[in-house]
Amino acid sequence: MSTEEICFLSAVELAQAIRARKLSAVEVMRAHLAQIERVNPKVNAIVTLTAEQALQDAQAADAALARGDQVGPLHGLPVGYKDLTETKGIRTTFGSPIFKDNVPQHDALVVERMKKAGAITIGKTNTPEFGAGSQTFNKVFGETANPYDLTKTCGGSSGGGAVALACGMTPLADGSDLGASLRNPASFCNVVGMRPSIGRVPSYPAKIAWNTLGVPGPMGRTVQDVALQLSVMAGFDSRAPTSIAQGGSQFAAPLTRDFKGTRIAWSIDLGGLPFETQVTNAVAPQRKTLESIGCLVDDATPDFTDADEIFKVFRALEFEAKHGRTLDQHRALMKDTVVWNIEEGRKLTGAQIAAAEVKRTALYQRLHRFMEKYEFLLLPTMQVAPFDIKKPYIDEINGIKLPTYIDWMKSCYYITVTGYPAISVPCGFTPEGLPIGLQIVGRHQDDLGVLQLGYAFEQATGFGKRRVALA
Repeated sequence: MSTEEICFLSAVELAQAIRARKLSAVEVMRAHLAQIERVNPKVNAIVTLTAEQALQDAQAADAALARGDQVGPLHGLPVGYKDLTETKGIRTTFGSPIFKDNVPQHDALVVERMKKAGAITIGKTNTPEFGAGSQTFNKVFGETANPYDLTKTCGGSSGGGAVALACGMTPLADGSDLGASLRNPASFCNVVGMRPSIGRVPSYPAKIAWNTLGVPGPMGRTVQDVALQLSVMAGFDSRAPTSIAQGGSQFAAPLTRDFKGTRIAWSIDLGGLPFETQVTNAVAPQRKTLESIGCLVDDATPDFTDADEIFKVFRALEFEAKHGRTLDQHRALMKDTVVWNIEEGRKLTGAQIAAAEVKRTALYQRLHRFMEKYEFLLLPTMQVAPFDIKKPYIDEINGIKLPTYIDWMKSCYYITVTGYPAISVPCGFTPEGLPIGLQIVGRHQDDLGVLQLGYAFEQATGFGKRRVALA
């Protein structure tokens, strides 16, 4: 097989080929390293490469198969970890010049689990400073370009991972999502990114163990690949107090399901949020696709009153908790939006935080009642298409001025505050060929249902099969 053929096999197919010894782990690793050497200089997705160690690990993976050892579901697969995810002995900068030489002495829990399942670390993928903002650039490594148009952003904050997938440089990538960080880059790069339910993928170590905004999660080129990775990442860990007491085996099962009669709420603008026309024009025709697979689709939107206030209060609180001490020590080295978000956290009063807690509970109960009628809520992932890479964030949509650097992500962060699982799957392209994503939101802890509908939509449309020319 050629390098290109190997690099664009799905993770499921690659894992099967390695276990059957139709491909060696070394062949797979060399193909991906060659693809990185050829393509990465154009997009800057992988910022720390561990080629020598990766090849040694691939040789060990082949030796294990030759001995007849029992191997994990990701055996021999290269994976790129987001530069926010701590990796033992591998530089992890968080996209910040403050930590440009930081080398952790431990692996994050998701890395432990991926390694145990047989995945091989190929490197670290780019992210904005501390993951702040859905545009991937920082002062340590620079900007990551959208492979469909190198003048456009890839989104973020898991932007490097999304680009690495789109370009065939890795078959799997991890990420994390606070406001949009798995869903946004997936939408912008024509791949799949899933924000799991709170606690589905435990976060450890964590400065805020009870955090309910940010979650780790999987990214892949197909929904099945994302499900495979989630089957490994998910599972209870007592060190993470929000973790769900279920294993991940349910996500390793086939995703086929009959959707005849399934009720879906279809919301093209989430009740009046501004969306670019090129986004809604790409998404709107796919209502018929859902009807074609048997779904009963209604125009319906939950009441998201107070979602904006809730998100901004808890985001600001989290920024102060995570980065306040760093601001005190290194203010001059932090980007302005991060400083602003921390200072917003310092302004909060007890009354504001208490009010946000009460309003979040009311919002959840409203949405729960809504989702008793509808099994899924579907909407465009992002309010805008990929934009100029030199623009740090969107400050206006359809002539409507946006007050902060995060306001253009409401279509994602309104979902964040509910805690519900959500996935972005490829949904089409703008007239200029820029990818657009569809966001599928499921009921409380119904991660499997979200994957099943995402898979059905993917099979019915095939948008994710369009490759970027440079890859």
